[in-house]
Amino acid sequence: MFGIVRPCSHRLGEGLKTQWMAHLCGLCLALRGDHGQFARVVTNYDGLLISVLTEAQAERATGWRRTAGPCPLRGMRTASVAQGEGARLAAAVSLVLASAKVRDHVADGDGLLARKPVALAARRVATSWGRAGARTGSAVGFDTAVLVDAVDRQIGIEALAGPGTPLLTVTEPTETATAAAFAHTAVLAGRPGNAAPLAEAGRLFGRLAHLLDAVEDRETDAASGAWNPLTATGTPLTEARRLADDALHGIRLALREAEFTEGRLAHVLLVHELGRSVDRAFGTSGCGHTAEGAHGSHGSPGSGRLLDVPGSAVLLAPEGSFGPPPQQGNPYTGGGNPFGGGPSFPPPAPGKRGFWAGCAAAVGLCCTCKMCCADEYEGPWSRKKREGCLSDCDCDCGCCEACKCCECCECCECCDCGL
Repeated sequence: MFGIVRPCSHRLGEGLKTQWMAHLCGLCLALRGDHGQFARVVTNYDGLLISVLTEAQAERATGWRRTAGPCPLRGMRTASVAQGEGARLAAAVSLVLASAKVRDHVADGDGLLARKPVALAARRVATSWGRAGARTGSAVGFDTAVLVDAVDRQIGIEALAGPGTPLLTVTEPTETATAAAFAHTAVLAGRPGNAAPLAEAGRLFGRLAHLLDAVEDRETDAASGAWNPLTATGTPLTEARRLADDALHGIRLALREAEFTEGRLAHVLLVHELGRSVDRAFGTSGCGHTAEGAHGSHGSPGSGRLLDVPGSAVLLAPEGSFGPPPQQGNPYTGGGNPFGGGPSFPPPAPGKRGFWAGCAAAVGLCCTCKMCCADEYEGPWSRKKREGCLSDCDCDCGCCEACKCCECCECCECCDCGL
């Protein structure tokens, strides 16, 4: 899984997380269905944006979802997944760009690819992926030649770039490729009027993808002697950040000009989460709703908070004015008793498993990947609730609780989205 838009489930909320997973699984299954099991390795977070944009513009109708069977990466659970032309276009773009990425690594002689037998095998895989992407793209009316041409031009531009070369000259091929892919989602969704604004959003997204990749790899490339656009052109980080912020602003403006049937997920990914990706790459925090300033314009601690919801104003009581918040669960156990007092009777802990039963449970957890991928699973011997090792989020959840900008943008001024 690679990509710059890596949302946290705490920020998305249950509804948007389910939609996001539907597109991620839909892309993975589209790759498997058209190109075999091995093609699933090119599944990436950015590629699913194509599927998200296509569905966001389309009129609501049946056929956009199907129920997929159990999968180890979902903890052997079934799920509703995206299907159709949006998922297939996402698969085509992912294959072609992955093919280009492999060829680029082969040309640079990165890692094991410096060895001739490995490089030869990688070239064959890249060629196969490029042809497969072209076939799938043709099936949905998208000419992947624009992607291949962009990749070829990228190599020549990098060879000629040096100190003083404008950084946007280096990012142009990537911008052109992503612009074409984003614009074609409007064609698939039957909204040709959206092609121009989405092409602009795609162009700026491609610029961001190239910039953030360069920023994140700058130190590693310097240590290994690999080519990096920032180092090669002599572009300082301050200028790269300015270009990234301008691109973010341009994407917001472009999305406002497009018409969506249901664009909430697309907005959250391309505005909120993309902004966080920029902050993550540059090692900054773009959220002003920190623990100290969580009240901010909503009021000071102890004075009550005004929740500004369109059409109403709700005054929340000052913290601590009515004692501690009620506990969840049985209202008549201990401190949760609304009438006060009373003993506390915590629920009994689940009984531990024996050695052999725990071994069997551990094997089951490993075989179904629950220990890695499930949000929560039961310890094989202790039976205590534990989190999957890949379920850690990348956000400060304290900020999420104070801001809630992905759940109710009405009370957060992160942007003028009006969701």
